[in-house]
Order: sequence, then structure tokens, then C-alpha cells
Amino acid sequence: MIRNSFSNPILQNGADPWITKQKDGSYYMTVTLGSRIALWHSKTMTGLGSVSPKTVWIPDAAGPYSYNLWAPELHYIEDHWYIYYTANDGGGDETRRVCVLQLNGDDPMNDEWIFKAAVNTEFPGLDGTVLQNRGELYFFYSGYGHFPDYGSAIYAARMINPWTLTGPNVLISAPTEPWEKQGGMAINEGPVFLRRNGKIYLVFSASATWSDEYCLGMTTISESEDLLDAEAWTKHEGPVFARNPEAGVYAPGHNSFTVSADGSEDWLVYHAYSYSEAEQDRSAGGPRSTRIQKFGWKEDGTPDFGVPLATDVNIPLPSGE
Repeated sequence: MIRNSFSNPILQNGADPWITKQKDGSYYMTVTLGSRIALWHSKTMTGLGSVSPKTVWIPDAAGPYSYNLWAPELHYIEDHWYIYYTANDGGGDETRRVCVLQLNGDDPMNDEWIFKAAVNTEFPGLDGTVLQNRGELYFFYSGYGHFPDYGSAIYAARMINPWTLTGPNVLISAPTEPWEKQGGMAINEGPVFLRRNGKIYLVFSASATWSDEYCLGMTTISESEDLLDAEAWTKHEGPVFARNPEAGVYAPGHNSFTVSADGSEDWLVYHAYSYSEAEQDRSAGGPRSTRIQKFGWKEDGTPDFGVPLATDVNIPLPSGE
């Protein structure tokens, strides 16, 4: 029997999912596991949830940055593989940093990963990611620069190499609106990027992750502008992807983006809950599942993420699978 559809989630317990498609057409996935970093590798996007992950990094328990490993991302930069992830020493937010692993080889699943550095951010923080634009390398992260006035905000800085920042850490997006302050904390976190028609779309997660109102927001800049000019960014009013109670989807967020097997479709990767705060307390965390769905573009050129789909909906396979 030929399968022509799938349903979410693709991974039942997978917070902060990152999926990236490679030149050979295969896909890698990482999610938050807390004490280690693992990679999933599959020929297809929808097959990621059915392959066995391989643990590629376990920190020395006696060393720094060995606790609370969150939100790993796999990047290929300047002919090398890197994993960016959040970790701390078991203490509070002030000890949290974004760390970098570099691959000694070409095979992320089987070659050795080496601890390169903790990124020298001006503020403690989490959810680091890298953007290349006009020959420059930039680092974006969620920093606690104004903590405890609010939880976190998105900062950016120029990089001199994939693990070292130079110059000021510029505040790009702060949680100033009610929709960014739900769940008892004001938060902008998990920055990721889309590019289209000369525009860069920075998509971030807003509000506390345990809140039903956790959602995606967006701010935009032209590729030709200075990415470290905070005034050049234009923030979208309100969420661009939010809960869908009628479909039983709550707190959709901390996303990444990828494309279909044939490259013709854009896909949103995110985590969500299938129950509301009223049904179960989530203040101490809880399993969030990894979900994927196709998205489109509006006539004005901005992304149209639609609404999160229910887990009993049959979704056509990504084009080319």
C-alpha cells in the first residue's frame, strides 16, 4: 500500500525541534533532551520520527555547561558542521549560555563532536542561531539582558568566526505587548529565519512556554539593511501562529523551517501541547510533541503560516516524498 499522507505529531516527545534538509536530500532533526544531544537522520522529512536517534554529545558531568541542554541546532557554516545549544551549570538563568560543538569530520552521525566554546554573549541567555548575510556572519539569541524587568529579548551581534562575537549585542525585539507576556513572564525566544524576495523574516516565540498563549511572532528587515540597526526592523502586530483550541492545539512555538524533498514547498516545524493549562498544570514543563505542516505566502510577500492542525488530520506528504 502506498502512503500518501501522514498525521502529526511526527515525534511524540520532542520540544524545540530543529529540522534541516541537506544537499543530498536527506534530513537531520534535533530536539531538547536535557542531558544529552542526539541526531535523527532520515531520507524523508516524515520519516524522521520513525528512525532511531543517535546520541552525539554527553557533557562531562563535572565540567561547565553540563546541565539543562536545550534547543540544539545543526548548522553547516564555512565548510564545517556545528551544533549550537543552550546549557548551564545547574544554577539559575544567570549561568545559562549558548555553547558550540564542531564536528571533526564530515559525517554528523558518526564522526567526533568537539566542544568549541561557549559563545561570548554580553548577556546570559539561550536559543542561539546563526545567519549569514552579505558576506557577514551574525549571531541571534534570546538574552536576559533586562532580567528581571522581563524574561528575555532577542539580541544580535556580528561574528568573527562561528563561535566568537565582536562588537555590541544589539536589542532587536523585546516583549512589549500583552500577547508576548502571557504565563507570568515576558518572553521573546527561539529566533529563526526565513528569506524571500530580498526580505529577512525573523520569527520568534513569545510568552511563557507553559502558557496556552505561547505563540510565534515576527519582525522583518530588508537584506540590504544593516541587521544591527534595531530601527530597521519592523515588528508584525500580534502573533503570526497561535493556539487553535477547536483543533486541540495549545502553545505552538519554538519552531524551525525546512523545505519539501523536491524543494517546491515550505514547511513549518514546531512543538505544541494537545491539552490546555486548565486540563493539566504545565508550569514545571511537560512533554511537547514535534509537528510539521506546509505553509504559504501572502500577496504582499509575507509568510502565511495559517493555523496549527489537529493531530487527527491527514496531511498530504511533502512534495517529492
